[in-house]
Amino acid sequence: MGERAREIVIVLHDLPLGGSERIAVRLANRWAAAGRRVTLFCGTREGPLARMIGADVEVVECDPPIRRGRGSRRKLGRAVADYVAQTQPDILFAPGNYHWPILPEIDALPDDQRPGVVAQIGTPLYRHGRGWLAQIPYNLKTRWQLHRVDRAISLSPSMTRDADFVLGKKLTQCIRLPALDDDDHAFNPPATGKLILAAGRLVKEKGFEVALRAFAQLADPDAWLAIVGEGEEREPLMALADQLGVGGRVLLPGYVPDIRPWLEKSRAFLLTSYYEGYAAVIVEALGAGRPVVSTDCTPAARELLAGDEAGHVAPIGDAAGLAEGLRKVLAQPAPDPRALARRVDGYRIGPIAEAYLTVFDAVVAERAGAPALKPAAPSIFAIPGGRPAPALRATPQSAWRRSA
Repeated sequence: MGERAREIVIVLHDLPLGGSERIAVRLANRWAAAGRRVTLFCGTREGPLARMIGADVEVVECDPPIRRGRGSRRKLGRAVADYVAQTQPDILFAPGNYHWPILPEIDALPDDQRPGVVAQIGTPLYRHGRGWLAQIPYNLKTRWQLHRVDRAISLSPSMTRDADFVLGKKLTQCIRLPALDDDDHAFNPPATGKLILAAGRLVKEKGFEVALRAFAQLADPDAWLAIVGEGEEREPLMALADQLGVGGRVLLPGYVPDIRPWLEKSRAFLLTSYYEGYAAVIVEALGAGRPVVSTDCTPAARELLAGDEAGHVAPIGDAAGLAEGLRKVLAQPAPDPRALARRVDGYRIGPIAEAYLTVFDAVVAERAGAPALKPAAPSIFAIPGGRPAPALRATPQSAWRRSA
């Protein structure tokens, strides 16, 4: 058997309902089930995703906990660097752009203490609303943060091309977003009625005010709009719905742990964000057999909704274009759910989890072929099992605790 990534550490600042964190936890569970030793290293274990972590995944939490705030990611990076220097895992995985600021601290480790590093590019490097003057320093910062990673993983071919350009080298490969379970096939009958579903945190960047304006311009008295989620914009959105004259046909049921039951009741899904990563919700909607009307806020819209029964794409912020897309979707017979679900067969977690492990194993094999390095001097620290640990850097944040 060749070299394998036997020990994998995933760094997560905390455990919110964010897409990158949710995907990371699901992958961790799969990798642990495949026999790899997987550790979630968290600034704090706080957050609703904690209950999703499988029994085979170890959780290590900083002590005292590091909560999100000014400078917290750099502090988290120092803690992660000390931890991996002591425990020497094979791979450190940074899931998504938010966690890139930890990487310079890993880069500062001596080569014989630094694990293989794989970073995920979860959000497009070129974003709507960021002008070219702001894009230049963003690109330079991205190149600096990722300049020593062994591999980068993107979620779409267009994101891979952008990463190759920004990083100035080809170390990025595309692995699809594992948004669907292996047995999650659309056996639902076509939807009846005209319920339109939107979902997400009720915050400005999700563009739900555009969703309400598009729904009002649809001007179909038989249509309903449900916006599933919770957040600071609830009261302004309710007031806008009343102002537009559609408050009686708009539902805001709050947060739900799973939108699949709502998808099964809906006729179409509406995504109105100003920017998204590779929007898992488009994959989930198609997987449930429901067409999608979306702004051009994510590579998923361009790649999965190409001008037919799968849905419609409108410019960002274009309420009239979204209304026209909804009008076309509702006027057509409901598409065969199985046909839509087949479009996203490649987004199932089983083969995607294996594809990540293939990348990790390749990194470990490449590093094993590098010239041997002089070992670090022994220290008073020890790790479970009696192995001597390499010397830790002297930093204020080098404590952690394992969670049950």
